[in-house]
Amino acid sequence: MEPTTMAWTQFIIFCVGVFGLFIWNRTESREDSRHHDAQMNAIRGLMHEVIKESKDFHGRLCSLEERNKYD
Repeated sequence: MEPTTMAWTQFIIFCVGVFGLFIWNRTESREDSRHHDAQMNAIRGLMHEVIKESKDFHGRLCSLEERNKYD
């Protein structure tokens, strides 16, 4: 092979490699993003359950206080 042909071949292989790494990195980043979104949605769901339970407990506590207030 001529030196110029070999240089172009190396350059093309290098560009394909860099492009491949870029695509792979982007794919991994999207997967991480989806994973973190799923975790955040799970945490939000738990927080809603905790708030609902807290409101329910407060309601029961108020009803007990009202009942004991008149005794």
